Amino acid sequence: MRKGILLSGGTVLAVAATWTAVAVMNDGVPGAATPARPPVPATADITRQDLVETKTVDGALTYAGERRIASGASGTVTWVAAQGAVVRRGRPLLKVDRRPLVLMYGSLPLYRTLQRGVSDGPDVEQLERNLKALGYGDYLTVDDHFSYATEQAVKDWQDDRGLAESGRVDAAQVVFQPAAVRVTDAKAEVGARTAPGQQALTVSGIRRLVHVDLDTGDQSLARKGAKVTVTLPGGERAAGRITSVGTVAESSGSERDATTTIDVDITLAKPPRTKLDQAPVEVEMASARHANVLAVPVEALLALREGGFGVEVVEGAASRIVAVETGAFGGGLVEVKGSGLAEGMKVGVPVQ
Repeated sequence: MRKGILLSGGTVLAVAATWTAVAVMNDGVPGAATPARPPVPATADITRQDLVETKTVDGALTYAGERRIASGASGTVTWVAAQGAVVRRGRPLLKVDRRPLVLMYGSLPLYRTLQRGVSDGPDVEQLERNLKALGYGDYLTVDDHFSYATEQAVKDWQDDRGLAESGRVDAAQVVFQPAAVRVTDAKAEVGARTAPGQQALTVSGIRRLVHVDLDTGDQSLARKGAKVTVTLPGGERAAGRITSVGTVAESSGSERDATTTIDVDITLAKPPRTKLDQAPVEVEMASARHANVLAVPVEALLALREGGFGVEVVEGAASRIVAVETGAFGGGLVEVKGSGLAEGMKVGVPVQ
């Protein structure tokens, strides 16, 4: 993982190397005026503001809620939804002996066969709600009772799907998921045999998110609801917000190189342009906020001959070097403290 402050420090060193000549020309004496120097090529204002330190970590652009789907039928797989396909309510996920396993929406798994005579329950209501949404059961009342009207709606649905019109629904015909799913991996292959309980597909939700395996040493960065900035493939930058922070640490790697991480999920403010799954991204997280500090662009820092840093304060046609103590880095700015520095003063910066 890359530390934003170290990157900023690297920028400081590069800029300092470029501007060392300023301090040398000035004999390394902070505060001495240099009216004979050529005009400063460009200037920037000293500002007073809140400065947020950041750290950049690696992540991956993926999809929410990965889970496994098992086949509820015995027979030969004759069709499987392709990897990357989005399957919505009423559409098949796979076919066994040409009979479809259809997706319906709901939070309860189909744990029993639903038919006339079963006890009332929320799973019955869940099935009826889906039948209504798919256009079946004109006279069906959506409740927790499997009625004659429910049976007729099931038979009409079965007829349209090429299933035996039994009026019964079991796990060989229907799988319930909370919403539309995206197929991430097809375990079942066309021509292979399958059996009840055998894993057939791995699916996920269709909502894009960024996942970070965050080092436990950086867990203070991960606050639910905190805003982050994500750099996507191709340089696209997107705003995001931390929506989930794991509470269980996971270890990986060998004993010598073992790392311990927690899961962090980030929801993007708008869908990214890229369609890639597991695409590498960089996430900029805020580590600390420094309120009401004087700040200058990082490139305004100069390396002084006697050590440390300074800035070139420009006052009309004259300029002088002021030694500064640096503080927080963030957003291309650095906190500075120095004798006589004030908001609104001008400091020299390299020409962009």
